[in-house]
Amino acid sequence: MAAPLPQGLPPIPDGSLPPGITPSPHTPFSAYVHVPYCRVRCGYCDFNTYTSDELRGSRRESYVDVVSREIELAQRVMSNAGLQRSLETVFFGGGTPTLLPARDLVSLRSRLDEVWGIASGTDVTTEANPDSVDAEYLDALAAGGFTRVSFGVQSVVPHVLATLDRTHDPERVGHVIEQARSAGLDVSIDLIYGTPGESLADWRQTLESAVGWGVDHVSAYALIIEDGTALERRIRRGEIAPIDDDLHADMYELADDVFSAAGLSWYEISNWARTPRHQSRHNLVYWRNHDWWGFGPGAHSHVAGARWWNVKHPAEFERLLGSGLSPAAGYEIPTPPERELERLMLGLRVREGVAAGPVDPAVTAALVVEGLLNDEAARSGQLVLTRAGRLRADEVVRRLAPEG
Repeated sequence: MAAPLPQGLPPIPDGSLPPGITPSPHTPFSAYVHVPYCRVRCGYCDFNTYTSDELRGSRRESYVDVVSREIELAQRVMSNAGLQRSLETVFFGGGTPTLLPARDLVSLRSRLDEVWGIASGTDVTTEANPDSVDAEYLDALAAGGFTRVSFGVQSVVPHVLATLDRTHDPERVGHVIEQARSAGLDVSIDLIYGTPGESLADWRQTLESAVGWGVDHVSAYALIIEDGTALERRIRRGEIAPIDDDLHADMYELADDVFSAAGLSWYEISNWARTPRHQSRHNLVYWRNHDWWGFGPGAHSHVAGARWWNVKHPAEFERLLGSGLSPAAGYEIPTPPERELERLMLGLRVREGVAAGPVDPAVTAALVVEGLLNDEAARSGQLVLTRAGRLRADEVVRRLAPEG
C-alpha cells in the first residue's frame, strides 16, 4: 500500500503556480520522472507503485505520451512564470523505470531536452533492478544520453532479500555493473540495512561485496517499517522480529568504516562517493532545496517554496491530462517556521552542514558539548554533524528547530 498523499490546498486546475510564487532565474531547476511500475511489490515498500493487475484503466504502452502531456503543461506554466533555464539534473525513479523499453526512457529524456535543454555533462540517472536490464538495454541508455544507472541491490544475502521480497539474483549484480561500465555509464548502488533477521555479519558481507565491485557511489538506508506494508503486518503478527535501533547504529558505523577504507567519502548522511564528481547531483537538488518538477503519478514538485503533488493512480493521472487539466492533487506553501525546519532538516544532512541562522546559541553549545555538532564549525557559525550526530540527526533537528 502506497503512503497517503499529504493534506493541502485544492489544486489549481490549469497547473499555474500559486499566487505570489515567482521562480528565481538563479535557482537551479531539475526534473524527476516517476515510473510507477513494478513486477512484484516488495514487502517493505510504500512508494507509489503498481503491478500489472493494479493498472485498471492505464497501460504502460501509453506512458510516454501521457507524461509528455505533463511536460507540455510544465513548459506553459514555467514559461508564463518567466523561467527558461536548462535542466541541472534529470532522474528517473520508481517503481522500476527499466520495466519500460529503453527507447521510452530515451524518448522522455529527449522531450525534456527539447523543452528546457540538457547541457553536456548533466547528471541523467535512471534507477534499475539488476534483473531488469542487460548489455543491450544499458548501451541504448548510454547512446540516448543517460549518464548513470542506480541499481537497487539492497543486500547480497539470500535470506535478507527474501524478507524484503526482493527477487533479483545477488550473483548477477557484479556482472550487470560491469555491463553498465562497459556502456560508459557511471554506477551507483542502493543498499538497505537493519532488515529483521539481518546480522552484523550479513551486513558486512553486503558491504564487502559493494566495495569489491568498485562502485563509485553508494546509498545505504536504514530500513523503516512503514504502516500498511506487508512487512509491517508480518511484524505485527509476530512472524518476524521488529527492527533493532541499536543494531541499526552499529550497521551505520560499520558502513562508514568500510566505505571510508575503500576511498568512498560521506557527503550526505546516507550517501558516499569516491569523488565530488561521483556524487548524486540530483539528490543534492533536494538537500539544497532547489527547484524541480516531478512528472508522473504521485510525483512531488517544488518551485520557489511552493510544493505540490500529483494524483496517485496512473489512470486518474492520464484522465486529468487528457482533459487538459493539471494532474496535481494539492499544494502547500510552508509557513516561515516550517521553512526554517526544512532548512535545518535538509541542510544538516550534507557534509558541509548549514548556516546557524536564527538558531538559539545555547542549544548549539549544548549539542557541541554532547558531541553531536562539530565544535570548530559551530564557532564559525556553521552547523555540521559529527558522526554521532549523524546517528541522531532527527533529534538534533528537533532541538534546533523553532517552535510554532
